[in-house]
Amino acid sequence: MSKNTKKWLIGTGIVAAGAAAVGAGIRAISHYFVKIAMDRKCPGKVQKNISMVSGGSVNKELLEQTEQATRQLESAVQTRVEVESHDGLRLIGHWYPAEQPKRILIAMHGWRSSWSRDFGVIAPFWHDHGCSVLYAEQRGQGESEGEYMGFGMLERYDCLKWARWASENNLDNLPIYLVGLSMGATTVLMTSNLELPKNVRGIMADCGFTSAHDIWKHVAEENLHLRFAVHAATANDLCKKKISIGSQECSTVDALKQCKVPVLFIHGADDNFVPVRMTYENYAACTSEKHLLIVPGGDFGCPNHFRISDAIDSKGKAVELKYIDFIKVQTGVNAQSGWLGELSTEVFSIYDCNMIE
Repeated sequence: MSKNTKKWLIGTGIVAAGAAAVGAGIRAISHYFVKIAMDRKCPGKVQKNISMVSGGSVNKELLEQTEQATRQLESAVQTRVEVESHDGLRLIGHWYPAEQPKRILIAMHGWRSSWSRDFGVIAPFWHDHGCSVLYAEQRGQGESEGEYMGFGMLERYDCLKWARWASENNLDNLPIYLVGLSMGATTVLMTSNLELPKNVRGIMADCGFTSAHDIWKHVAEENLHLRFAVHAATANDLCKKKISIGSQECSTVDALKQCKVPVLFIHGADDNFVPVRMTYENYAACTSEKHLLIVPGGDFGCPNHFRISDAIDSKGKAVELKYIDFIKVQTGVNAQSGWLGELSTEVFSIYDCNMIE
């Protein structure tokens, strides 16, 4: 355990005076880890000590741009919709129809974030280019019900509910695409092997992790400098107790082995929250048509521009993105975004290089 991590745990009240029973201390840390990862309410002490965990700083310019875009999207979207989840929760969505719609997007936001924050900057471009968007509020966050976040394991069924809602209300039979950022990306990838409506034509996943267990292990060891092996069993048991699914029982890798729709995988090469290797694992597992877009130097506060013609596959060979006519990715929103210290690639804005009508 590093000195900074020990200070953080002392600040959150986990390390007791005298370092009494080691086993009890390990269990306490495991409980706290899972509580912060999954529970709706994040303990205030964690927020106060977040800098020790993330090691990141706030880029004020990008933060102001994000906050302004968040407010603009919230004021622009007037239609609030609801569906009931498979386990009886009330889920909230925000419907933003385009004036001349060409497609429908189901947008799933990330961990401890919001629909307007994650998609505020890209929303005007989507709207102006014929995308009617259902911005979902993930369970356990925002206005949607639920006491826990499921790291995609429960949210996949919520995403399916929204896809069915869009299909049932899709009088023009428009193509539907599932879009997700961070945990939202994991959500849409875990949805890929479910019985999707016939007009779901594709998935776009930006920096999705492979499973709850995998991302917890990575964060514990790389960000908090903890030996996850001593916490894994307890964390898995707590996860199962909270949401009736163990942290290793569901993965994007398993889902993508049965995927039948095209998938575009996006990741920043220097992402220091979700390691890029997880997207490589997802890409390798996917059995449907797929494309991989790795953004060289993708890091916080450092926008990266690229040409579609530069896209490569996992072996470094050039590929043609048949369904993509325009992309510009800026990575990422440099802000304090949760106790895990998430520093991940986000689709920040898109520029129309060669729109094909």
